[in-house]
Amino acid sequence: MGHHAPAGRGLIAAADDVFPVREIDADEVEAGRLLFAKECRFVAGAGNPAALPAETLPEIAFIGRSNVGKSSLVNALTGRRMLARTSNTPGRTQQINFFNLGGRLMLVDLPGYGYADASKAAIRAWTTLVEHYLASRASLRRACLLIDARRGITDPDRPTMALCDEAALSYQIVLTKIDAVRQADLAAVAASVTAELKRHRAAHPEIHLTSAEKRRGIAALRGTLAAFAAVAKPDLPR
Repeated sequence: MGHHAPAGRGLIAAADDVFPVREIDADEVEAGRLLFAKECRFVAGAGNPAALPAETLPEIAFIGRSNVGKSSLVNALTGRRMLARTSNTPGRTQQINFFNLGGRLMLVDLPGYGYADASKAAIRAWTTLVEHYLASRASLRRACLLIDARRGITDPDRPTMALCDEAALSYQIVLTKIDAVRQADLAAVAASVTAELKRHRAAHPEIHLTSAEKRRGIAALRGTLAAFAAVAKPDLPR
């Protein structure tokens, strides 16, 4: 890790923003840049299954432990500082928040899990809501499971991975906060995660490596997610 893709036509992300390392296609990155430059607006917040909005667009869900950096990543992807609220207090996000990206993709910020200080009733309610969403949402194309690069996969992450396997829901690991990890340690974590993913049938084999603070890996992840967006409607002649 440390190799970068050679310069070429258009914008190319660093080759080591994904693991295993590969050259990232310039067209893929450009499609992601254009999509995530579009207006992104809050649509709805759902605190229970009955409050989930109608399924109108392909959806990408972001899930992970409390304080793993979900809101920071969503903000970095969309280039907006306060789109998703960030907080140093774990457990701040207590509902599923939906954001419409340019009328082509729905970004979905799920409540964090693994926050021991929340009440048992609150944890039970969040868990029920998230399990219902992940298992039954027909428009959900992929879940991005965020993992802190300083820790790797931990026990609280594994039930979510098992749930996605059971629901046949494609999910992709996104390592966050890679700026806080030495390069050698990051390579070891990525290799360890890759080895564990081989035991999970719904897991995508490629890992994205990101830092919302340093904006590492954002272009590559945008490119991956843009592939799930609805086809843009052509402008009608006036």
